[in-house]
Amino acid sequence: MIEIVLLTALLGKIKHYKMRYLFRAWSFYPVLVTQIILVLLQLSIFLGYYGFVQYASWIKTAMILSFIFPLLSFRLYRPAFIGSGSIVLGTLLNRLAIAQNNGKMPVFPSLSYWTGYVKPGTFDAIRDIHVLGTMDTNLKFLTDYIDFGYSILSPGDLLIHFFPLLMFYSLMKRVNLQYNPQYKAS
Repeated sequence: MIEIVLLTALLGKIKHYKMRYLFRAWSFYPVLVTQIILVLLQLSIFLGYYGFVQYASWIKTAMILSFIFPLLSFRLYRPAFIGSGSIVLGTLLNRLAIAQNNGKMPVFPSLSYWTGYVKPGTFDAIRDIHVLGTMDTNLKFLTDYIDFGYSILSPGDLLIHFFPLLMFYSLMKRVNLQYNPQYKAS
């Protein structure tokens, strides 16, 4: 999720929004806490501890649900509706890939081998829905192959990640409109 924060910061910079105004909104803090937990989860994987992986889906769900506070506080209904549609579409694409691969999501690491995020035997140690992809993988274009070096995503995952990107950006825009004197005058 680091890429979402960085991309949002870049988009905000282009629009001359200030991220510091996010810290004035109490509804931002649940989002911040879940983001920190996700970073710690990624860090634990880098350090070779996979105990939290079994809770990853719960943590990701909590992250998505943490946006309820800014949604209600700043009435971010349109971005939430659009983002929810992207979550549904992304989930359907992921489930299609899983269904076509005997209930498993094939992963094709590349950069993650170099960074050490994935090591030989990682998928044996984790023992979850993810398996190392092979030549026999069906629908390879829907599997996890978009490698950031600390996370490997599928096109469906990118659609799911569009929700927090859209919500985070919309929240930053709204807090700037509310707290930034430069935007109040215009």
